[in-house]
Amino acid sequence: DTPSVFNPKYRVCPYLDTINRNLLDFDFEKLCSISLTRINVYACLVCGKYFQGRGTNTHAYTHSVGEAHHVFLNLNTLRFYCLPDNYEIIDSSLDDIKYVLNPTFLRNEISKLDQVQPKHSRTVDGVLYLPGVVGLNNIKANDYCNVVLHALSHVSPLRDFFLREQSYAKIKRPPGDSMFTLVQRFGELMRKMWNPRNFKAHVSPHEMLQAVVLWSSKRFQITEQGDPIDFLSWFLNTLHRALKGNKQPDSSILYKIFLGEMRIFTRKIPPVELDDAAKQTLLATEEYKHQVEDTNFIYLTCDLPPPPLFTDEFRENIIPQVNLYQLLAKFNGSAEKEYKTYKDNFMKRFEITRLPQFIILYIKRFTKNTFFLEKNPTIVNFPIKNVDFGDILGMRQRDKSVKDTKYNLVANIVHDGDPKKGTYRAHILHKANGQWYEMQDLHVTEILPQMITLTESYIQIYERCPEN
Repeated sequence: DTPSVFNPKYRVCPYLDTINRNLLDFDFEKLCSISLTRINVYACLVCGKYFQGRGTNTHAYTHSVGEAHHVFLNLNTLRFYCLPDNYEIIDSSLDDIKYVLNPTFLRNEISKLDQVQPKHSRTVDGVLYLPGVVGLNNIKANDYCNVVLHALSHVSPLRDFFLREQSYAKIKRPPGDSMFTLVQRFGELMRKMWNPRNFKAHVSPHEMLQAVVLWSSKRFQITEQGDPIDFLSWFLNTLHRALKGNKQPDSSILYKIFLGEMRIFTRKIPPVELDDAAKQTLLATEEYKHQVEDTNFIYLTCDLPPPPLFTDEFRENIIPQVNLYQLLAKFNGSAEKEYKTYKDNFMKRFEITRLPQFIILYIKRFTKNTFFLEKNPTIVNFPIKNVDFGDILGMRQRDKSVKDTKYNLVANIVHDGDPKKGTYRAHILHKANGQWYEMQDLHVTEILPQMITLTESYIQIYERCPEN
C-alpha cells in the first residue's frame, strides 16, 4: 500500500498550506463538537475543531463542504485525509502534528533527561519553553491537582516508566477494566509535559482530570478546591491498583519508589480519674498491654508545634519557625505522642524500619475545630540538599550501617492564603540544569533555592542521594 501517483487513494494534496498549527490543541477530550460521540473522531486541521466521520452526511464531511476546510486527522489512527474528496494524505511534513498528538520517547532519550544540559524548545508562535517545565491550565479550581502532577513529573523513575507506553502495555486486565484509563491518561500527560516538540508552551490536564473525577466518584473535582495530600494519596494508591499492584513492596513502580516501612508502638492510658490501685489493675490487663504493629507508609505526616498565641513587645506578629529535624523526631522510635479518640487515650511512638527511595513528607497545617478550619503558619526550616533521615531509622536498622540515608529535595508544594480560599504552587528541581522553578498553573518562573525555604511548605518529596 505504498503511495504512488497511480494509486487513486493517495494524491498530492493542494490544501496543506491551509493547516493552522496555532489552532491545534489535542489536550481536550476527543469527542465530536456536534454529536459529542467519541467514535471515529477527526480533527479539522484548519480550525482545530473535532468532528465525527468522513463519509457523506457525517459532521466532518458537512464541515468540510460548508467551511471549505479540507484537511482532517483521524485522532485514533493518526491518518490524514482530504475531505470532501475523501482520499488519504501521506506527507512527511505532517509528522510534527502526529508527534504532538502522540509524543513518543526512545530509551536513550529518556536516559538523557536528567543528565544532559536541557535545550529550550520553540513553540509554533516562537515562545521558548523547557520540556518538563511547562505550565498546566487551571480549568477552574484544579490547582490542588496541578501541583501534585508537577511534583510527580520530576520523580525520575516514575516519569521514565510513564514516558514509555511499553512499560505498562503488557499488564493483564479484566475485560472492561476502565480504571486503566487513569494509567493511560497519566502517561499521556507525562509525555506532553516532557514533549520537546510541543506547539504551545503549556499543557491542559483536562483529559487526565476527567479520568480523576470519574474514578474518584466525583470526590475530586475540577470546579472546587481540594486538598493535595488527599489527592496525592488517592492517586498513588489508585494507580498502584490499576497497575495490578498488591501488598508486596515491589508489586508496582509506585510501591518500589515510595513505599517505606515503620513500626508503631501503642499503649492505652487508663482514665485520669481512677486511683493508683485501679490504674495498676487495668495496666495488668490484656487491653492495656503494649501493642506493636509493623506497617507500610506512602508518606509521613509531620505535626507542626502549635503557633504561639502572643505577639512580641512591638505588637508585631512573630512568624514561628521550626526545624525539619524537630518534626522528624516523631519517627525516631522514642518520642511518644498522645492520641485521643472519643472514648480512649493512647500513647503512640513510631519507628521507621525502612526508608524508601523517595520520601514524601506531609506537613500538617490544617486542623478542624468545631466551627472552622484553622491554618498553622509556622515556617519549616529545611536543607534543600543532604537531609539526613538516618536519625529516624530504628536503632536496629542504624546498626546495619545503612550508608545511604541522605536525601535531596526534588519537589515542594506550598499553600498560600486562607485555609478555605487559598491557592497552591509547586517548586520543582530540573535535575539536568540544577535549576529550581516555581510553577503556579500557567506561570513558570526560576526561583532561588533559598527562597523555597521561606514558604509555607505543605508537601515535600525527597530523593535518596545517588551513591558517590
